[in-house]
Amino acid sequence: MTLVVNIVTIFPEFFATPLSLSIPAQAVAAGSVAFNVVQLRDYTHDRHQKVDDYPFGGGAGMVMKPEPFFEAVEGLGARAPIVLLSARGRVFTHADAVRFSQGAELTLLCGHYKDVDQRVADHLASEELSLGAFVLSGGEPAALAITDAVVRLLPGAMSDHESARTDSFFDRQLSAPSYTRPAEYRGHAVPEVLLSGDHAKIAAWRKAEGERLTSQRRSRDGRG
Repeated sequence: MTLVVNIVTIFPEFFATPLSLSIPAQAVAAGSVAFNVVQLRDYTHDRHQKVDDYPFGGGAGMVMKPEPFFEAVEGLGARAPIVLLSARGRVFTHADAVRFSQGAELTLLCGHYKDVDQRVADHLASEELSLGAFVLSGGEPAALAITDAVVRLLPGAMSDHESARTDSFFDRQLSAPSYTRPAEYRGHAVPEVLLSGDHAKIAAWRKAEGERLTSQRRSRDGRG
């Protein structure tokens, strides 16, 4: 099955190079994903291709109009999940990446300027997602991050699927630290257990380190 990822944006060029490199490109070559980057301005009806307007009630900044988003999604014939990237959205997680990777289609709506008309969130998008408690200049970086997190889970995207399975958050826990050659660099040595060749001890060390780092993160983030 091929996952179709639709990305609706006023900056299609933002995605051209990243989606043609590395893991996304490998997934395309394997037939696991097809990218469809849509220019939102193609769904406007004025000669200036205007996608934004002043907010009702006054205030600073411009708000993206609802009509182009609705018409773009209708033109695609897209089905849920239709995701609006928004600072008001729930934080995207690995569980979301897994869910999206198991579907047939994913549509990402990229806002820009001050905001997107709330009717897009309420009556078009099936969910709102963010990358965290901070504001980006537009939804494009978030859409690219989500796309990468999803696509790397698809068959053929990575030459070694075990590498993905042992990543942080795959089983809701951070992964252990990684080391490579040289065994000592500027007086800093690799943990001896990793050089021991004892796979049982190495696995136990990695499990313990993952648990330790996960506990530290939760304590630091105030999640108990």
